[in-house]
Amino acid sequence: MREIKATEITQLVEKLCIEACYVLSDDIYCGLKQRSAAEKSPLGKQIIDTIVENADIARNERCPICQDTGMTVVFVEMGQEVHVTEGFIEDAINQGVRQGYTKGYLRKSVVKDPIDRVNTGDNTPAIIHYEIVKGDTFRIIVSPKGFGSENKSGLKMLTPSAGIPGIKKFIIDTIATAGGNPCPPIIVGVGIGGTMERAAYLSKKALLRPVGSHSENETVARLENELLEEINRLGIGPCGFGGTTTALAVNILTNATHIAGLPVSVNIGCHATRHAEGEL
Repeated sequence: MREIKATEITQLVEKLCIEACYVLSDDIYCGLKQRSAAEKSPLGKQIIDTIVENADIARNERCPICQDTGMTVVFVEMGQEVHVTEGFIEDAINQGVRQGYTKGYLRKSVVKDPIDRVNTGDNTPAIIHYEIVKGDTFRIIVSPKGFGSENKSGLKMLTPSAGIPGIKKFIIDTIATAGGNPCPPIIVGVGIGGTMERAAYLSKKALLRPVGSHSENETVARLENELLEEINRLGIGPCGFGGTTTALAVNILTNATHIAGLPVSVNIGCHATRHAEGEL
């Protein structure tokens, strides 16, 4: 049994909150540079170049990439041989968010209740997803999620007879309806299978997969490529001003499901689909 102090978790989460909001991950940064070279619209290319310049300024001057520093989503991968001491893990994570958003001068965007709408003042509570794995590893990914893109996400309970054509239509329709609102070039996370809530979780987690990577399942990888091509033919373009770059990637995760079901969830990430990870 390996012991990890709650204070260590707090310190790691604090650091990751700041890093995620200040530093665009290399895969997205490189993806933007590649799409700038391939973009056929002069205005679209100019917008992508401005996005890249903005990312450079944020990294070099240690300031947020975007004013919407998001609701903090935390993915915890915890080995079953790990024991957290001197505090409760959830309290430790939220304290890290609280400190990170204060020390990093990050906007506090969370309201305590969706009806009363009173701001908590420290961006807590975080949305925390736990995955228990074998061994004694402890890994955290912090992913601040802005709501310009979150609000344009969607979920649909298809029937199995809809098949791949139905899956593609729902995804394309969701992106077309979103238009320029999610701040393209976007990353499209897709969850297929499981139950309603499992599909939604998978679509969120899919946003973390590096731009340029593909599913190990050949059928799914082919679907990712087909969807990316079709989305980029929509003509929405960078920030909705038209062009050949609407999405940088379509990442799909799948799950076993019921014989009568085909849940599909689409979670859209903006051009600053932020995340940072660390281990203890």
